[in-house]
Amino acid sequence: MIKKIKSKYIVLSETTGRVFGRYTTKKNALKRLRQVEYFKHLKKKK
Repeated sequence: MIKKIKSKYIVLSETTGRVFGRYTTKKNALKRLRQVEYFKHLKKKK
């Protein structure tokens, strides 16, 4: 999930609250969120 705190967009885990990055633009935060989701689902396929 992405949360906006002050002027930064923060990519967080919905379940654990782990921070996956802090970004100045929403576009960059969405890009990182897609990366996290890709690798999360990649592990489940094996």
